[in-house]
Amino acid sequence: MRNNPTYSLLTGCLAALFLYACNTGNKTPDVSHIPMNVSIQRFDSALFTIDTNDIQPGITRLHQAYPLFMPIYISEIMNFGAYADSSQEVQQQLRLFLTNRDFRQLETAVSQKYGNAGTLQKQLEEAFRYTKYYIPAFHPPKVVTFTSGIANYGAITIDSILGIGLDMYMGADFPPYAQIPDYPDYMIRHFAPEYITTNCMQVLQQQLYPAPRNAGGLLEQMIEAGKQQYFLSKVLPNTPDSIRFGYAKEQLQWCRENEKFIWQFFVQNNLLYTTDWQKINLFMNDAPATQGMSEGSPGKIGYFVGYEIVNKYMEKHADVSVQQLMESKNLLEIFKASKYRP
Repeated sequence: MRNNPTYSLLTGCLAALFLYACNTGNKTPDVSHIPMNVSIQRFDSALFTIDTNDIQPGITRLHQAYPLFMPIYISEIMNFGAYADSSQEVQQQLRLFLTNRDFRQLETAVSQKYGNAGTLQKQLEEAFRYTKYYIPAFHPPKVVTFTSGIANYGAITIDSILGIGLDMYMGADFPPYAQIPDYPDYMIRHFAPEYITTNCMQVLQQQLYPAPRNAGGLLEQMIEAGKQQYFLSKVLPNTPDSIRFGYAKEQLQWCRENEKFIWQFFVQNNLLYTTDWQKINLFMNDAPATQGMSEGSPGKIGYFVGYEIVNKYMEKHADVSVQQLMESKNLLEIFKASKYRP
């Protein structure tokens, strides 16, 4: 029987493409050998066990269990005043919070949705393993969950603690979100469970590698954001790019299809080196779209450009580790060495 030459050529090409993809694609390292055990402490549930008729002993008990987190929660997250477990003002404010019908209903809804945090635990363990792989000195934080009355505290770091505000991840269709004027639809879209680990790793990255006090011009801020996005892509390899960027899928596709136009927009309008904070905010802050660009663009489009620059740099410098990238302070040198020209 004669071989079909067209078929043989096709299969040969497919095999070559497969091998090429395997040899040149971004390989996800095996981190299964890295021990990691995340224990999620439910401060949110413990808080609502306090006897509202006798607040002070409950506050003392929680302070003993959460010595670092409790004072920050009271004074900064909830803004109940300067913390002291015997403070009458703190006791009064906490009693009002715990007896408020809406907040108790919120806690019930959170408990129903996140009664079993097993999925979140596994996701964090995986992210921490990848972080340990790329940043050997990384020490995983203690994880504490809380509620803040939907006060936009999704993820925070306090010394060795990672705090997760579960009431900010109830899903975009959670009715109370739509009742808060400060939260437009493009923000509410992010209030979903799939954003938890991304937000957690973002604040941990910011803690590990704080942005410089002198943020520099727009190009430098885009590259700093690009470093963060590159870090997230490495420690969250199974997270969709759209979640990592915080864009809708259609917005990310728009960016990829219009990458050359986006870059020309910055160049032609002499924006790359601007230090005008109002102009910078247009491209680095969250928004429904980017002013001046066509329909379909996302807000904070500078994150996309910054990631593309950093990704191009890392492709050309295989000898540079993730840790070395994150520690690099010369942002403009990264841009120069990337030879980024979409």
